[in-house]
Amino acid sequence: MIKVPLTVRGAEMLKAELQRLKSVERPSVIEAIAEARAQGDLSENAEYEAAKERQAFVEGRIAELEAKVSNAQIIDAAELNADGRVVFAATVKLLDMESDDEVTYQIVGDDEADIKEGKVSINSPIARAMIGKEAGDVAEVVAPGGIREYEILDVLYI
Repeated sequence: MIKVPLTVRGAEMLKAELQRLKSVERPSVIEAIAEARAQGDLSENAEYEAAKERQAFVEGRIAELEAKVSNAQIIDAAELNADGRVVFAATVKLLDMESDDEVTYQIVGDDEADIKEGKVSINSPIARAMIGKEAGDVAEVVAPGGIREYEILDVLYI
């Protein structure tokens, strides 16, 4: 099986979602199906069809999350010693060489990525450009608007 890289926080988020789906959403859907069945003719029952579709979504998401959690490779940034190199779970301070803006990103798994929180996916162009580099290096990012250059100011394992 392919290991799914996750930060400690990301693994906790997936486990919390899985728990919520199993303990709240699944029983709610079962109840909705039972109520729709009680209304009689299922062939023309929109509530029943909607509840069955919701059940399929919930069960599919539960299966997906269980697979990710069971194949997770949890990486704690605080325990990393990558000799100042950019690796998964590292937090990187960058200088946009075009605009002189400073930005900070943490490299995380696909499920954790949220640009508003400064979390970029390991599979994003900017993360791929930074991996293996260290403070002082320049990362060239191939973006839709052209190549952008970022100087790596600091690499933190927090």
